[in-house]
Amino acid sequence: MKRKQERARQKAMGGSVEREKVVRDVQLPEAIVVAELANRMAERVGDVVKALMNNGMMVTQNQTIDADTAELIIEEFGHKVTRVSDSDVEQVIDSVEDNEDDLKSRAPVVTIMGHVDHGKTSLLDAIRNAKVVAGEAGGITQHIGAYQVNTDSGSTLTFLDTPGHAAFTSMRSRGAQVTDIVVLVVAADDAVMPQTVEAINHAKAAEVPMIVAINKIDKPEANPTKVRTDLLQHEVIVEQLSGEVQDVEVSAISGQGLDELLEAISLQAEILELKANPDRAAAGAVIEAQLDVGRGPVATVLVQNGTLKQGDIFVVGEQWGKVRALVNDQGDRVKEAGPSVPVEVLGLNGTPEAGDVLNVVDTEAQAREIASYREKAAKDKRAAAGAATTLDQLLAKAKEDENVSELPILVKADVQGSAEAIVQAMEKIGNDEVRVRVLHSGVGAITETDVGLAEASGAPVIGFNVRANASARNTANQKGVEIRYYSVIYDLVDDVKAAASGLLSAEIRENFIGYAEIKEVFKVTGVGKVAGCLVTEGVARRSAGVRLLRDNVVIHEGTLKTLKRFKDEVAEVQSGQECGMAFENYDDIRPQDVIEIFEREEVTRTLS
Repeated sequence: MKRKQERARQKAMGGSVEREKVVRDVQLPEAIVVAELANRMAERVGDVVKALMNNGMMVTQNQTIDADTAELIIEEFGHKVTRVSDSDVEQVIDSVEDNEDDLKSRAPVVTIMGHVDHGKTSLLDAIRNAKVVAGEAGGITQHIGAYQVNTDSGSTLTFLDTPGHAAFTSMRSRGAQVTDIVVLVVAADDAVMPQTVEAINHAKAAEVPMIVAINKIDKPEANPTKVRTDLLQHEVIVEQLSGEVQDVEVSAISGQGLDELLEAISLQAEILELKANPDRAAAGAVIEAQLDVGRGPVATVLVQNGTLKQGDIFVVGEQWGKVRALVNDQGDRVKEAGPSVPVEVLGLNGTPEAGDVLNVVDTEAQAREIASYREKAAKDKRAAAGAATTLDQLLAKAKEDENVSELPILVKADVQGSAEAIVQAMEKIGNDEVRVRVLHSGVGAITETDVGLAEASGAPVIGFNVRANASARNTANQKGVEIRYYSVIYDLVDDVKAAASGLLSAEIRENFIGYAEIKEVFKVTGVGKVAGCLVTEGVARRSAGVRLLRDNVVIHEGTLKTLKRFKDEVAEVQSGQECGMAFENYDDIRPQDVIEIFEREEVTRTLS
């Protein structure tokens, strides 16, 4: 009652009953919902909608308005505007400038590169005295392996073993991006090969120093001098030829030259003075990622800065997670991993792309926010790439696609890098008439969903180092979906190429088998005009196709109605003999015309 009387008294005196207005700093993103804007200003939603209507915008509280309109409204209500961008969420992981005093020496990251079958993994085995090759299908490295090795001198080296097969270009390029030193392995009995050149280019692009390891030196046909001279063509000048690139002759089998190689790497690392700050939030690169049954998504991460600890919350590409466990290259659990240490990280919410950067953040909310922003940005980018075509281009593409036969396939692999490499290899198969379309590629076992998609599109399912689960196998048997398993990429590519070749229409090839010249034309009752011919070359066959040439111009193409020798109908007439010919449904024949006789054969084409 007291307050009511007070208000009435103030009203009578013309005074204000309103409290003093609080001016707020309103954070304004690029687009905002009206209700959220009112909430941030601490104003009533109805007042904000009214203000917008006064400005000519008929909106409801659930509609989104742009930042410029929102700014006008905020200023109208007397608040201050702070513009923020969606990408500001990433500012929490901006690079921290390290103090020189905090930097400590770290192990060099050494990438082994070179051509397939030049002995990269065998060399690494000899260094770490392990048998990695025995576990690889067909003796080919299909993934990037990361290992730490302690040398006799006491220094630690981190090795990345990248695959040498042509299909793994993208994986090898990622190997070069995280590396400090590249060891280029060249077989002394084989010299410089295409992937050797590719490895040189990757190393140059990454601007990292290179050491040449001339392997298989113990073979009788080894010729290290040829290797050195071949490298000159690619601007790699070794020390023996007055250059700056170190070269070491080694043998993975006998162990010759391994100590010299490790010494050369240690020397190169000393020159580089590699340092990192272990006492900060960790940052690293994903070398490989896979979906492991029982463990979930697992990423092999090379820590580049800081120390990654168990329990850390991190964001990696479009995924986030909390470190549940860290496993080192020996398969042992560890509590933390410092700079240049490769570890398997468990606890992701999804499989990241190989090559993504891992950053440790403070809170789970930050990690979620950054991951969802990146996911949205990637989705928008893909949508923009798809939309960036004109109507004419779309119509032209649709017209082209009508004439192209497609072989649809589904690809499932054990790790992200392999799946990516297989998809790239599939895209290269085909020509103007035939192409391979990868409907879906993923990591992990083949599931019922994959079989369902394959059935709907009539595609085979290709499993690379993975198998179908029991329910998927049963579904595939019921629905007649073919599942093919591979463990070596060569076989996979060859089989898909052969299947795609089956879609090519057969090539029709013409073989000329003879020529005949018309000497005289006769009219025969019931038959029409018959040409009296002399076979001048080859042979005339009744089953063959014929063309009539007049002054070397084709005036008719068709088949023979009759082929006679004297009065008998014959199958063929040899060169130098005379015969009578009549064309099917054609009468305009004259003396001196030439008849060309040919046979057509179908040739099965293949994709090269």
